[in-house]
Amino acid sequence: MNTSPHTAAHTTAHTTAHTSSHTTADAQAAALGDPTPAPAGAGPARIAVAFSQILRGVGLSVPTSCTHTFAEALCATGIDDRDATYWAGRASLVRRPEDIALYDRAFAVFFEHLDSHGDPDAPADSVSIALAVDTGDDDADDNDAEERDDADDDVLELRFSTTEILRHKDFATYSPDELAQAHELMSHLRLIGSPRASLRRGPTRRVTSNPDIRRTVRSAIRAGGEPVERHFSAPTPRLRRLVLLLDVSGSMEPYARALLRFVHAAVAGRQKVEAFTMGTRLTRITRELTSRDPDIALDAAGRRVVDWSGGTRLGADLREFNDQWGVRGLARNSIVVILSDGWDRGDPDELGEQMQRLHRVTHRLIWVNPLKVTAGYAPLARGMAAALPHVDRFVEGHSIAAIEELTKVISER
Repeated sequence: MNTSPHTAAHTTAHTTAHTSSHTTADAQAAALGDPTPAPAGAGPARIAVAFSQILRGVGLSVPTSCTHTFAEALCATGIDDRDATYWAGRASLVRRPEDIALYDRAFAVFFEHLDSHGDPDAPADSVSIALAVDTGDDDADDNDAEERDDADDDVLELRFSTTEILRHKDFATYSPDELAQAHELMSHLRLIGSPRASLRRGPTRRVTSNPDIRRTVRSAIRAGGEPVERHFSAPTPRLRRLVLLLDVSGSMEPYARALLRFVHAAVAGRQKVEAFTMGTRLTRITRELTSRDPDIALDAAGRRVVDWSGGTRLGADLREFNDQWGVRGLARNSIVVILSDGWDRGDPDELGEQMQRLHRVTHRLIWVNPLKVTAGYAPLARGMAAALPHVDRFVEGHSIAAIEELTKVISER
């Protein structure tokens, strides 16, 4: 069983939330938000508020407007129809597909507790919400269970594994240990990419317009000179090159080190991958990241890249890439992925021009922006606004779950 701190947050009608950790002192998690009365015996509005705060506690972003919409939906549908309540909450409170699993877990536990304490005439007792993270230490888990049994308050326990929490956690909030765990998770990602046609031909069982004379003759020799079986050939699909361009400027500092681990996992785990960093200059780091040992690879890349957390010249960097590598062949018919927040100190017209040049020669051009997940995000940065018209896919890149979605986008045919 995977391990991680055990976090507990207590929400009452008149007290503020607080957290406690059962493993390490520095592993305290955020409380579940503002104090909330227990849902027992409460109306739709109070239930909507209480459930929204639980979702915030497990990491979902739930604006007040969404809570208000959920409360209105509960007033219209009532709370007796559990299916209607589920879909009302999912439509109102969940804004990203990767949050559905967390929503389902929280919904099941919350409304199970509501059903068991649902006497309309009962007073609204205080309720304790425990966010339990599996630690893998059976003794510690047993002690935690005893502590919860000894507690006077009712306890709702939402249990998650460290992997599940880490997958949805924002890269900007990672600790050094979590970065190492994230690298291990990202090393298992498979960046396949869509294949491309090749001039090389290989054997096939299908009847094509291209007979394989050599194999047909060999088969005839084995059959005593009679061409009993005819063989054919067909083009052999080849792996399409993947090119990764990582922005390492100051504005990307909270995300660049985690995304560099993704770049390393791609270079070390797949053939035909090229990696570059972009800041005040363009730096090719493919050779430095070929080592499968992450410590060696990241140390070599760190020495190679001299403009960490500096300025941003995306337009000039893309011009250099296009002139020296991209248009000449490295990006031609390749999948090019740019990982950047789009903040650029250079001329946005130059960035737009170079993005247009790059888009003309690539098979697919993908832009990964860690800030896209932010509520109400709009590409207001001049660089992002100039680049977006020339992008085939614009995706998030703030968490492991977002990177997993990126691998699916890369693999699209």
